[in-house]
Amino acid sequence: MAQDFVEPTGEEVDKLCSRLDKDARQGGYNLNPDADFVKGLVKGLLINERRYGYRSCPCRLAFGDKSEDLDVICPCDYRDADVTEFGACYCALYVSKAALLGKQELSSIPERRLPLEEREKLRQKQKASAEALGFDIAKVALKLSVPVWRCTVCGYLCAREGPPEVCPICKVGKERFERFI
Repeated sequence: MAQDFVEPTGEEVDKLCSRLDKDARQGGYNLNPDADFVKGLVKGLLINERRYGYRSCPCRLAFGDKSEDLDVICPCDYRDADVTEFGACYCALYVSKAALLGKQELSSIPERRLPLEEREKLRQKQKASAEALGFDIAKVALKLSVPVWRCTVCGYLCAREGPPEVCPICKVGKERFERFI
């Protein structure tokens, strides 16, 4: 069922572009130098935020379930690997320094995200492998005074009672953290 929503204004797009650029530079990342291209992507992020309640990548199909789409909420979990390997993330919002300086030519980027059915099979396989190895995360966790949390976007680790509200490295929210140990 389609929802009615108001298109983002130019002011809203510019405001988010500025914030994303600031956050990217502070975290050691670079936005694509093509301002019009970036504005188009940012408009898509804002549309998806209105549609789903979160900023899923405008270049991917969202499931419409935040828990299943956490991996593609911008910045997505695949950004760093794509930028490292291909010079840009899947939607090309973020680019490598070499690409920014024109020293690396960008090309198409393959989709890393597995379909929902394959992701569930992988989860089950990982769980079975851990059990087969006799690995019991609960026993390991008991030896720690506090749990260890991992940012699924940048890999930042912190040991504390709960994840930080915002990742100090890539600026994503706490819902993008998973319990590591």
